[in-house]
Amino acid sequence: MKRTFALLSLLVVTALVLAACATPAPATETAPPAVQPTSPPAAFECTDAIGCVDIAPGDPIHIAYALTVSGATAPLGEDSRGAIEIAIDDVGGELLGHPISLTGEDTLCNAEGGQAAGTRLAADPTIVGIIGTNCSSEARAAMPLISQAGMLMISPSNTNPDLTNPDHPDHWPGYFRTAHNDLFQGRIAAEFAFNELGVRSAATIHDGSPYAQSLQEVFADVFAELGGTITAQEAINVGDTDMTGVLSSIAAGAPELIYFPIFEPEGGFIADQAHDVAGLEDVILMGADGLLADTFPENAGLDAVGMYLSGPYVSGPEYEAFLDKWEAKFGGPPPSGFHAFAYDATNMLFQAIEALAVVDADGTVHIGRQALRDYMYNLRDYPGLTGNLSCDANGDCATGEALGVFQLSEAEITGGNWPPPVVWTP
Repeated sequence: MKRTFALLSLLVVTALVLAACATPAPATETAPPAVQPTSPPAAFECTDAIGCVDIAPGDPIHIAYALTVSGATAPLGEDSRGAIEIAIDDVGGELLGHPISLTGEDTLCNAEGGQAAGTRLAADPTIVGIIGTNCSSEARAAMPLISQAGMLMISPSNTNPDLTNPDHPDHWPGYFRTAHNDLFQGRIAAEFAFNELGVRSAATIHDGSPYAQSLQEVFADVFAELGGTITAQEAINVGDTDMTGVLSSIAAGAPELIYFPIFEPEGGFIADQAHDVAGLEDVILMGADGLLADTFPENAGLDAVGMYLSGPYVSGPEYEAFLDKWEAKFGGPPPSGFHAFAYDATNMLFQAIEALAVVDADGTVHIGRQALRDYMYNLRDYPGLTGNLSCDANGDCATGEALGVFQLSEAEITGGNWPPPVVWTP
């Protein structure tokens, strides 16, 4: 019995030892998830109704200007071009990781210059947007070409009402402006003459340009509505130097004021000769923003002392900061009155580009041309130097709030002071 028990115990111990030394079964391994092949990003396909601008990595975003930068009206264009350059500086010279390229065309403040510039700009498919023009006659000739090329243009100083009148043949899709419509400026000039100066009779002179014709017409209509009398609405030709004939004709009606919203050098000749004509010795002279240039006082001479000019008036700390940048960059004050409007126009274009551009992984930028226009048409309450800007369906973005009346003194004529002081704001 004892031997049997001992044998049984030995068998149990042996079994336990063998069990402990047995090789463990391999663990069951979980297969890793299958790697799904990744598809490359879909290539960009332009579905914009009038096409896209495609900007490859490293290539610039191309902005152009169409401004009058030579001749007697050069201060207008230089004023706008300088503001565009400051706007580019303010964004570090680039958008969306691409450098900004600025090129331009001289539009000469006439229809021929506008058409030539429009032809060249419309032929360049790399241009994203255009800042221009200065003169309404340029826009009238350039805009059909620019619009049909699918581009947009934002003007800092065109004011002719026809350009944003949808029922007029001079209105084209893709045209915008930050400048005031002449419907505003003509009214405030007439209200100033009638209500502030107490004038009851006035004559006007235009030079045949769309700008001058419309502005003097608005002035005359509003002045008559207020109860004043328009004694004459005369015209000169661009290039005229002897103004005694038209001034003598005006003198026959004995107006208290002559409103001549024209450009240099003709405006200077009128200011210089008016008080020498019998019957006009004491007539009040008033021009508009086309003469609000630092070269005008010198050209007009001392006979322009006391003359009034209606035009853009901008103020505020942001504007003062802009003027400091101008002084640092160019070494003097802006030569004309539309720099703030050009600065706003450029920054509005930049905002539109950044808001709607499609950027590929490699940095390629795609900008839809109709999308760019649509963004501008729907832009609301843009906080510009010239006020809060909202673009309507016809391209007008300004309200006319940034306007005033200036008066020339000897400080501007002989002392080099510029700009002249503001004497009234609506």
